[in-house]
Amino acid sequence: MRFPDPLTPGRLIQRYKRFLADVRLDDGEVVTAHTANPGRMLGLTEPGRRVYLSRSPNPKRKLPYSWEVLRIGSSLVGVNPLRANDLVKEALAKGRIPELAGYEHTRPEAPYGTRKSRVDFLLTQHAEDPRDCYVEVKNVSYLDGEGALFPDAVTERGRKHLLELRDMVAEGARAVLLFVVQRPEPTWVGPAEAIDPAYTETLREVAEAGVELLAYRAKVGTRNLNLSEPLPIRL
Repeated sequence: MRFPDPLTPGRLIQRYKRFLADVRLDDGEVVTAHTANPGRMLGLTEPGRRVYLSRSPNPKRKLPYSWEVLRIGSSLVGVNPLRANDLVKEALAKGRIPELAGYEHTRPEAPYGTRKSRVDFLLTQHAEDPRDCYVEVKNVSYLDGEGALFPDAVTERGRKHLLELRDMVAEGARAVLLFVVQRPEPTWVGPAEAIDPAYTETLREVAEAGVELLAYRAKVGTRNLNLSEPLPIRL
């Protein structure tokens, strides 16, 4: 996917109240950018980091800027979890995820389950597999050594999603948890057991129950993002 306009560079002043970040643009202007990432963004929010913002053309939007990318050394890291869904949507349409290819219809944000949830993508009408496929996408940006770990904060909502996926498998459907890693360094993906042991335990349980786990790296740039190669998962 390509950003509609070039991203605006600046330096991070601070991230606060979870969804806000103050940034000094290169022309000296200080702006407050929306930060869509609900996690702790461990290792990413050091003041002074080089960051890149998108700007909404909507004149009614209270915060026109959104934080999209930051630079750590020579690496670009995507911090907007909404882009993970955009990447998967594009990849599904173009058949770039072999494990999820062959479905005729893709429905985003489909209601499902008994816990008033919405799944990121519902795939239906496969030529060879009669089962519907429920796909939940999780953005991963936390790096610990060589691994990309999820989550970076306790997430009861994420655990609920795992249980919904398990229930879909029990009803005879496919269910897939897809991790999208928006940074170049990790060589594998796994649960952050030290941060959220309950999520980790549930992830292992639902994997044993038949929920499929996939992980793909996203190549991050300041003009575009692309889903690239798969990564192994360590439980």
